[in-house]
Parts: sequence; structure tokens; C-alpha cells
Amino acid sequence: MWFFKKLRRNKIVSRPFPAGWLAIIKKNVPYYRLLSAADEKELQRHISIFLDEKHFVGCGGLTITDEIKVTIAAQACILLLHRRTDYYPGLRSILVYPAAYVAKTIHHLPGGIVEEGYDVRLGESWHHGSVVLSWDDIRRDTSDIHDGHNVVLHEFAHQLDSSEGRGDSSAVLQRPSSFIAWARVLHNSYEQFQRDLTGNKPTVLGPYAAQNPAEFFAVATECFFERPNELLQTYPDLYQQLKNFYHQDPRSVAL
Repeated sequence: MWFFKKLRRNKIVSRPFPAGWLAIIKKNVPYYRLLSAADEKELQRHISIFLDEKHFVGCGGLTITDEIKVTIAAQACILLLHRRTDYYPGLRSILVYPAAYVAKTIHHLPGGIVEEGYDVRLGESWHHGSVVLSWDDIRRDTSDIHDGHNVVLHEFAHQLDSSEGRGDSSAVLQRPSSFIAWARVLHNSYEQFQRDLTGNKPTVLGPYAAQNPAEFFAVATECFFERPNELLQTYPDLYQQLKNFYHQDPRSVAL
């Protein structure tokens, strides 16, 4: 099965990268323009395979266009540079709304009480099957790549996190010694962040990162790529572990 998948993927990347796609990336993904020539080619290969294998669905009346697909794919695949990958193997569909959307929530309270409500969301990542995104917020994020907010990076970081390294492997997750160091630094940095937040100390990470360790990792990923110098200064150990995990150092390509 893997042999035929590899043959199919080799055929896909042997085709010329569409000029229209490249124009979209250069316009909507400023990070791309700072990559080396080799990284540009690698990212193009990842994008081609990603777009061939993932299904995009327009929600709330949104019509899916090449601009939407390529803009999302390029940012999702930035997280895959320099690593062995099976392209988010648990992910089948990307659902895109025109703007922030309303989702039903269920909270289990003490005493067996179940509370239902609604949240306004910019995106979400399901462990199996789908990522949901707001196109309006994607466009807003790409217009300012220094604000530390990027919904695509955030939700696809969740996809990597929930995969536990299966299919999108990093040496950090594969070697026991590296994983122990990774887990220890994330735990200590998360606790330090919560102390900083409680003490009203300046922190590059937004308060949403305090929700739980998974959100902390996703928010840290956004800052790693968009505000790398500030993240390094505030949480140097965390920055080093993210550099090891993503096999990249955004400071070398920072705008």
C-alpha cells in the first residue's frame, strides 16, 4: 500500500508547480518569500501532495477557490518542512467558513449537570477527520505576520500534537531521551507562563494559551513562527525545543 502511495506522490510532484498557485503563495504567505530556494521547492512539493489528498468543503455559503486552498495548504505545510511526513494522515477534510462561526458546546459540571451553550470560533481541530477554519481570519492573519496570531498554524499544530508523531514524525517524539526533554520543557514552560499570567508579567503568549497544555503548544507554535525573537527572549528553553521539533529556526528568515 505504501509503495503505491509513494508512486502516486512521486507522479504528483513530477508535474510543474502551477504558476497561479505560486502567485497566490507569494501574495498571501509572506513567510514563503524568505525561504531558501531548496525550502521553496520542498514546500511546493508538500503543497502539491496536500492539495491532492485533502478535501476542502465550503461552509456557510462560501465557495472554495484556488486562493483559499493554496493559502491554507502553504501555511499547513510550513509545519512539515525538514521532517518525514505522511501529510497529517488522520486529516481528511478542511471545512472553511467565510468568517467566525458559531459552534454548539457541551460542558459537564459537578453533580452530573450538563450545560449546553454556543461559542464563536475562528477554527478548531478534530483529532480524527477535519480541521475547521475561518477564511476572513486567515486573510487577517496573513496581513500581519508579526502579531503572533495565525489560525492555520494553530489548528495544524493541534493536528501534529494529536498524531503523537504517527506519520508526521519528529526526532523529538521518536527518541525516548528527546521526548522526555521535550515533555519536561513544555510542562515547565506552561507552568511558568501561568505564573507570569497570574502575576501580570509581560508575556508574548496570549491568555488563551493558559487553557491547557495542548492550547499552550498551539499558541506557542504561532509565536514561534511569527514572533520568534520575543519567544526566545521570554521562554528560551521552549524556543529551543520548538526549534528541534519543527527542524526550523524562524529567526533566520524573520522579516
